Amino acid sequence: MDVQETPTAGAWGEWNPTEDSARPLRGKHRVLKPRGGLARSSTVLGVGVIAAVGAGGIATAQDRPQVSISMPDLLGGGSGHSGSGGDAVRTAAAADTGTGTGVAGGTETPAAAQQGGDAGEALLSRILLQAESQQDADQAQARADAERTAREAAAQEAKAQKEAADKEAETARAAAEQAAAAEKEAAEKAAAEQTATKAATGSGSGSGSQSAGGWSLPTSSYTLTSHYGVAGSMWSSGYHTGLDFAAPTGTPVKAVGSGTVISAGWSGAYGYRIVLKLDDGTEIWYCHLSSMSVTSGSVGAGETIGRVGATGNVTGAHLHLEVRKGGSTVDPLAWLGSKGLDV
Repeated sequence: MDVQETPTAGAWGEWNPTEDSARPLRGKHRVLKPRGGLARSSTVLGVGVIAAVGAGGIATAQDRPQVSISMPDLLGGGSGHSGSGGDAVRTAAAADTGTGTGVAGGTETPAAAQQGGDAGEALLSRILLQAESQQDADQAQARADAERTAREAAAQEAKAQKEAADKEAETARAAAEQAAAAEKEAAEKAAAEQTATKAATGSGSGSGSQSAGGWSLPTSSYTLTSHYGVAGSMWSSGYHTGLDFAAPTGTPVKAVGSGTVISAGWSGAYGYRIVLKLDDGTEIWYCHLSSMSVTSGSVGAGETIGRVGATGNVTGAHLHLEVRKGGSTVDPLAWLGSKGLDV
């Protein structure tokens, strides 16, 4: 090789190398491509997934429901690239650069194949776990929806039952009011008919609460049985000389007006009898008494003087009332009516 002369001092000038003046590089030189990280994330990820799924079996993955897989799950472990997913990425990266084995590197060693299979199984396991987790979440949501629907249906049923019960109670209340009104109307009608019957026949029953102008009915809760003037063998005179008020034994007997008790005691067929002489001289006989409260002295209208009984010649408990004027009997019903009393 020719040796060029060394330039002298001051002879240096601008030097521009040319193809002829530059020496060619000797030996084998290779520019290393950067590795590590995810510089070529799209390609690496795609190849890694293909390698992992291919190692684990595509047919098995296809039997599972489709789920969405996030990037951190593919990388594995949640820290850097040190998990099984990182191994799959590094394996794919090596295959892409031609420095490793596997899909792009040519012949695959048994250790590398085993490592790829483990990575694929790990990735497949994570995919299946995530699919099962998603399926469990869907089932839990379905159960929650079913429970909510059941609660809503139960609430609707309870509301309907309450409305039905309220409606039934309202119907029962209306029916009770209607029945009460009908009963009241019937009672008023019966009372009117009874009053008309009493007016027509001169018989009836009373409560004894009526009074008028200082006069009072002789007893209460009674029923008129035998009237004045009725003929029969039961009476010694051949006819009934008084008016019978049938009432329970012990029912109070009252003075029909103010007067004086002039006689009280046993009187044969009349049983226990009280004779009340009124201020105008009219005598009122109270017969068949069970007891006598007043045996003498003055009394006022409505004052209790004895009790209803069944003494003497009787067939049942009743008050036999006689009205005598001038020693002769008169019709008690007509006489009481003349005093304004409704018998």
